[in-house]
Amino acid sequence: METLSTRQVYANDWMTVREDAVRRPDGSDGVYGVIDKPTYALVIPRDGDRLHLVEQFRYPIGMRRWEFPAGTAPDRAAQDPAELAVRELVEETGLRAGRMEKIGTLDVAPGMSSQRGHVYLATELTEGEAQREHTEQDMRQAWFTIAEFEAMIAGGEITDAQSVAAYMLLVLHDRQ
Repeated sequence: METLSTRQVYANDWMTVREDAVRRPDGSDGVYGVIDKPTYALVIPRDGDRLHLVEQFRYPIGMRRWEFPAGTAPDRAAQDPAELAVRELVEETGLRAGRMEKIGTLDVAPGMSSQRGHVYLATELTEGEAQREHTEQDMRQAWFTIAEFEAMIAGGEITDAQSVAAYMLLVLHDRQ
């Protein structure tokens, strides 16, 4: 596929939206709307049979949602995913990991977004004070057993696609 032209149609501190005119391999022309967001890190904090989640209000869907701690660097900056994982874990939960292991990569919505995520398993945890950003003031956090976590997915309490997909990476990681 060949990009013929590109134009930015929107930008803020977290993302840009662009429209690309393209030529497909068969010679036909088309258009793609693309949401560009920086790479994110998602962290699965695990202590034995417990997983640590955060809950916050998600404006686009108008609901509070439980999910694994995750985020991007401020101002769409590029940051090493491993460093970002450490930062996000401390920022959102106050937890510090004695061991942080990358267990996979996720594409958020490859049909419309360039964003990729790196999934880390955090273990050997010590508790501390969360250092949340101003926009995360309403965030809550809690530990859940794996059985509770799976029941929350089955019951529709956890619907965050990245968290559900990351959990599958954890399941596969544990089988090795």
